[in-house]
Amino acid sequence: MIARFLTPRIAIIVGGVLVTMLAIMTAQANDNPLADRLAARTQVALASTKGANGVVATFRSQQGWPSRHPTLSGGEALNEQTRDRVAKVVAAVPGVGGIRWADGNALAASSTYAQSPLHCQEDVEALLRARTIRFEESATRIDAASQTLIDEVAEALRPCLGSIIAITGHTDSSGNKAGNLELSRERAVSVRDALVQRGIPADGLRVRGLGSKQPAEGLDPSDPANRRIEFDVVATEQLFPTPVDTPGPY
Repeated sequence: MIARFLTPRIAIIVGGVLVTMLAIMTAQANDNPLADRLAARTQVALASTKGANGVVATFRSQQGWPSRHPTLSGGEALNEQTRDRVAKVVAAVPGVGGIRWADGNALAASSTYAQSPLHCQEDVEALLRARTIRFEESATRIDAASQTLIDEVAEALRPCLGSIIAITGHTDSSGNKAGNLELSRERAVSVRDALVQRGIPADGLRVRGLGSKQPAEGLDPSDPANRRIEFDVVATEQLFPTPVDTPGPY
């Protein structure tokens, strides 16, 4: 009797694991060609750049996922001016996102390159195509298994600091509408707090919950897949004080 009871549950669990693995493999298959194309274009650009001999651009995150954001290695002996010039050459390759050196240094302070917020959003969406930020059942605490995904989301957003990053929580239509609305916002708050813990400034993060108001395209409102977190990265412009805003002498 126990065996008959457990078998369907085991089958469901195994099926869920297989579906998740298939989704991850599919996302990697879709993203790998882009990363490979960017790597090939970048190596061509580096080959024609003075002082860039031996510099390699790796289009993978620290967790091994395809990424628009390259890590540059092989330039440890270069002076800061050359490193800055090499990084700018890489940044000019169409499609390339934010850049960092393998030894931990980003672009030189003199660099004028700014990462497009669109690239950061695309990188986050690529991560969330394969996996979902999950929460403990009917709670706002992020599931332990999603902590690595939060790490990768923070890494993808880091090149666009200074932009406004909107975090939106969604639910399916099951349950009370008012409760779903509150739950979706509280989960967005949990994601915001997790990003702040990873070094993303809180003043650039905005949260909201929509409950079940906006189901994912193609999904029935009751589908559990509507339980999700979405990100929108919006460019901002530096504000300069006008003469009216500037305090005069006392």
